[in-house]
Amino acid sequence: MQWLRDMWTREGPGIPKDAPKRTGLALFAEILVREWWEMVKLNFLFILAGLFVVTLPAALAAMARVSVALVDDRNTYLLRDFTEAFLRYFWRATAWGLALAVALAVCIHAIATYGAGARDNLLLSAPLTVALVATAYVAVLACHLIVLMVMRDLPALRLLRLAALASVIRPLPALAALAFAASLWLAHVLFYPVSVFMPATFNFSLGMFAVAFGVHRAAVTVLHLPNAIQPHREPHRRDAS
Repeated sequence: MQWLRDMWTREGPGIPKDAPKRTGLALFAEILVREWWEMVKLNFLFILAGLFVVTLPAALAAMARVSVALVDDRNTYLLRDFTEAFLRYFWRATAWGLALAVALAVCIHAIATYGAGARDNLLLSAPLTVALVATAYVAVLACHLIVLMVMRDLPALRLLRLAALASVIRPLPALAALAFAASLWLAHVLFYPVSVFMPATFNFSLGMFAVAFGVHRAAVTVLHLPNAIQPHREPHRRDAS
């Protein structure tokens, strides 16, 4: 049974230290080719961890933690890293997942309401546009928030502030990652039943990897910003006596 244990616990493949550093889509493709089997196993772990539905946010956080490690080219011990992240972020991920789900539900309800009304009243096109933009922003915010959460332990308000800032600085890569993830599910629907095994093999893990890859640069940027974004406090001085 050694081979079975090694399949889940051994280090992932690395890259030669002298290899030229790739960027953009070339780097995305390089990591995907190198780590595809790890992503298949990660997809399977996510499905198992999310079977109870209420565990979905924690499973997403654990999958995001492993995906960030792949983007950073760090050694990963898949089963151990996933399990540790699942337990570590369970309550935080559940709370943020509930809050973001409520926000998205409100946005979608607004889109449906104003969209139906805009057919008869063009004045409702303005609030419909606002609702569409708000929905996209909340989705982008959710991507940055989950990646920042697994990259650094931060207080809730600071995490939200950094995620909001990152969503303003670089929203397009996150939107592109979400579009890529959506295209995986669109392909699953269009090519069904040929694509019946796509969700079980890589849809979830590849989608999360795309999100982690897309927002990673913005997350690193806001994490390394100077303390100007934090409330500045003048140090206390004792009067010389």
